[in-house]
Amino acid sequence: MNFSLPTEKHTTLHLIVLILFAYAFSVATRLIWINWASGIPEFYWNNLLMINTNDGYYFAASAQNALTHFYDNNPRIAGLWSSATVAVTALLSKFFPIETVILYLPVFVSSFVVVPLILIGRLFNAPYFGFFSALLASVGWSYYNRTMAGYFDTDMFSAMAPMMIVYFLIATTLKENITWILLSALSIMLYPFLYDQGLSVVYAISIFYMGYMLIFHRRESFTYFSISVISVALFLISPLIKIPIIIALIIAYRKEWLNFRLLLILSGATFLLFLFNGHVVSLIWAKIIGYTAKGTENEALHFFQVTQTVREAGHVPFSEIANRISGSMPAFFIAFVGYIALVLRHRAFILALPLIGIGLFAFWGGLRFTIYAVPVAAMGGVYLLYLLGSALSSEKAKYAFITIATFIMLYPNINHIMQYQVPTVLTAKEVASLEKLESLADHKDYTIAWWDYGYPLWFYTHTNTLIDGGKHNHDNFIVAEILTTTSQSEAARLARISTETYVSSGYREIADTLFIDKNGSAINVSDYLDTLRYQESVVLPKKTRDIYLYLPWRMMDILPTVALFSNLDLNSPDNRKESFFYTSSSIQDTGKTIELGNGISILKEKNMIKLGNQEVPIKSFYQVGYTPQNILQVNEQTFASEGLNVIYMASYGRFLVVDNAYLNSTYIQMFVFEHYDKNLFEAVSLDGMTKIYKLKI
Repeated sequence: MNFSLPTEKHTTLHLIVLILFAYAFSVATRLIWINWASGIPEFYWNNLLMINTNDGYYFAASAQNALTHFYDNNPRIAGLWSSATVAVTALLSKFFPIETVILYLPVFVSSFVVVPLILIGRLFNAPYFGFFSALLASVGWSYYNRTMAGYFDTDMFSAMAPMMIVYFLIATTLKENITWILLSALSIMLYPFLYDQGLSVVYAISIFYMGYMLIFHRRESFTYFSISVISVALFLISPLIKIPIIIALIIAYRKEWLNFRLLLILSGATFLLFLFNGHVVSLIWAKIIGYTAKGTENEALHFFQVTQTVREAGHVPFSEIANRISGSMPAFFIAFVGYIALVLRHRAFILALPLIGIGLFAFWGGLRFTIYAVPVAAMGGVYLLYLLGSALSSEKAKYAFITIATFIMLYPNINHIMQYQVPTVLTAKEVASLEKLESLADHKDYTIAWWDYGYPLWFYTHTNTLIDGGKHNHDNFIVAEILTTTSQSEAARLARISTETYVSSGYREIADTLFIDKNGSAINVSDYLDTLRYQESVVLPKKTRDIYLYLPWRMMDILPTVALFSNLDLNSPDNRKESFFYTSSSIQDTGKTIELGNGISILKEKNMIKLGNQEVPIKSFYQVGYTPQNILQVNEQTFASEGLNVIYMASYGRFLVVDNAYLNSTYIQMFVFEHYDKNLFEAVSLDGMTKIYKLKI
């Protein structure tokens, strides 16, 4: 059995055809979601299909700001040249509606991942190896999920950009000439503009390249020249400085002004400068800690950390990781074995190992990391097919086997795409409420909302938020407290104080500004909040803008998660007892009981709630629903002085079982019951999907 990749005869035209076919295949699979979503009217706004990821609205708002300056009062908005995603979107939005651009751009950009894979195959005179790998990589679960139509995010560059760097670096190891090392350096310098979140990825790939050259080419002067060039390319300084330095290095190397010893010293010096300038160890360690941290922070004040509540940053089973990388468990093992064999026979592929390692970091860091491993796993899987196919007697039989086996490995991925029917971020009815707010609000105004809704609020209302998808730190406590407190006085006062403090402090973290005194010591936060709750008169900052409170129906399911951030004694690591909240739409009326699932039922004759083997009195029962005229009606029955409260939301077919803390919270009172203090709030929108209030103080 021949373990080398076979030489596959091809012309430039063949190569172009392979790239175009693989690209078209990738695009076509991403249009499947468009076809499905196009049949759902609620996914449209202004006759345009909306996107399906919250973060997309960050880049959309940033691109829109470059054209309209709607968000000049938003300190969190990105500049035009902050990333390729913003710049390209702004450019295309001059010719097409921005909603169309953000819907389709991931489709066409992410599909370019096929190019480096086919070109890598060509380096080894095996373009069909790259072609089959490209087909698999373009539809890998994890890659598809984060680059599908409507998933408007920098993830569209997440696999394509590092694979292009791998391609140039592998070519450099094989050809050892200035052209390839220059292309490698340029791709490394371009990478942060394409995908700034993956800086640690390009660091790892580059360090592997340096190690590879030192192990296998340590006697060659080109090794130390290339290490110097790559190190400079990695410096965290302006490309306008790096490019002249690299050109000077190239001239010096070509003119042979640098002997072997000087190149050795130069490579060591530039590498050390890269480690220092790039904060390499601290960056990688911070990434690891950031995605594996648990519980509350060990500081003067003890805040809850967001990473433990994000599904993609939680622990996931091995089968899920295998599916995300290769589509199935068998395909993952084929890819794993194939990659080992590929490295053993063509050692330059070891440069892609960091992408496999980062992908497997998903065991600790969460599902988002699997995306990096998809293209490399695809190459490993196809290589093993090549090995197995080489045992067949003829070339036709071999390629027939590889083609059939590739399509078998493609099947679970295509099947996943067909079934992956994710909704848009918002529905038309929800956007209608936001557009109403946009018509009333000024661009300097603020909307208080949970961080999940920050970016969509920017885009549709042109208002600002205290927290958002990229800013969810200590100030999560502030917003969670406003949404879950049982005192509307506290909610209103804290909203005004927090917003005005945020603006007047130059947009510093609110919690650190309010809860830390001039000496750097933490105040008693509970006492401070009690003052806002109970004190009759509180001096508030001067009102400089309007503030709105956004309470969407979709927040109901995450209300217990929101409460985790506020149900804390910030001055002590011993947090409060978790309140009781249960919601169910899986309802079965047996006559004597109403079964709510998970061992929870309502005992009608006893007016009790059964929680497993425990029976708890129903304190109050509420039936809430809308009339045909869209008027909310609330009927209340009281059965006991203590116990749990049951809310039947008839218009939603949903039961809530809550204790008094949840019942009296801002969200439940103002969304479910529309009970609000008219001295503090004014209703802006009161439809069934969205409740928006304007602060009056």
